[in-house]
Amino acid sequence: MAAVDPVHQSGTHAEVLLRLAHSRSQDDRQRLLMGIADLVEASGQGQSETLSDLFLTLVGQVEKDIRAALAERLSEAEWAPPALINVLALDEIEIARPVIARSPLLKDQDLIGVLLAATVEHQIEVARRPGVGATVVDAILDRSEPAVLTALACNQTAHISEPGFQKLVEASRKIAALRAPLARHPRLNEALAQQLYTWVGQALRQAIGERFRIDVDELDSAIAAAVRNAASPSQPASSPAVQIDPERDEMERRLIAKLDSAGQLRPGYLVRAAREGRISLFENALAILGGYSVQDIRRAVAAVKPDLLALACASVGIDRAVFPSMLAEIRIRTNGFPQGGQFDAAALRLFDQSAESAAGVFRQAIAQADQA
Repeated sequence: MAAVDPVHQSGTHAEVLLRLAHSRSQDDRQRLLMGIADLVEASGQGQSETLSDLFLTLVGQVEKDIRAALAERLSEAEWAPPALINVLALDEIEIARPVIARSPLLKDQDLIGVLLAATVEHQIEVARRPGVGATVVDAILDRSEPAVLTALACNQTAHISEPGFQKLVEASRKIAALRAPLARHPRLNEALAQQLYTWVGQALRQAIGERFRIDVDELDSAIAAAVRNAASPSQPASSPAVQIDPERDEMERRLIAKLDSAGQLRPGYLVRAAREGRISLFENALAILGGYSVQDIRRAVAAVKPDLLALACASVGIDRAVFPSMLAEIRIRTNGFPQGGQFDAAALRLFDQSAESAAGVFRQAIAQADQA
């Protein structure tokens, strides 16, 4: 007589499956996995409370490899218990990944729950989910996690609203990884393309220029004008904007170097130093954080226009909304330097570049000033 498979005996399935779950035999693990999947698929009762409880009990008993295989088996099943799918979606990422990516049983509120409760890796999978809904997209944008935003930008099937796409483009000013997928995204329009153009490298500029009717010469001229303005002659070196105490200056340089080596030097430190009127400390900090010579930073502070200092600040991540108040504090203590009025619209665009681009323009301006 043929042996009767215990998974298909007429007795209680729960006890049999739990016994298999405690077995270390690979055969029993496979039989367990197939048993629970076959049981629910054949019965068509995936929505029943009893089977849902059975599944949840079993998942709590089995090992990781079985949960992973179960997640893969159920990832596209419409007959699986929704409660089990939600549990698997919050499991370790190797288990959760296929469920988050493909399960038709995960609704928007379930995916938002993953965003709120799970790891960044889980959130990335939510952002990558094909056709992810507008409500979930808005939740991703609200959280503003760079890696998750980048995954969303790469998902061309996501339902991103026009304001949402605008947020992604604005975020790309500080998150470099967003720029390439946004430049190639079908939702990118001409207005946003012009905004993105000033933040990307030359290869992406060419791609944007070819895709849209953008006057690239006009945009490049605006950047070149900023270089010319920044490179305008500075105040003579014999008449510095701030009198320097060499001994104090060396102490501050050492302090900043220690902060930098400890990973504690941040843009906020520069803002605080400027607002406290500690100009020498500000200059040393900006030089080290940006990788410039302190002499070049002091030329920017003593310049006849604020553009050069703006470029240096933009290159280390200082926000343009903060810069005007910083500039006012610096001028109070430097006899009005850097000179010139508040920013016009063209000068404000200096802060719309990426940090890398601003650094390049700053160095180019310094080099042109040296040649003048």
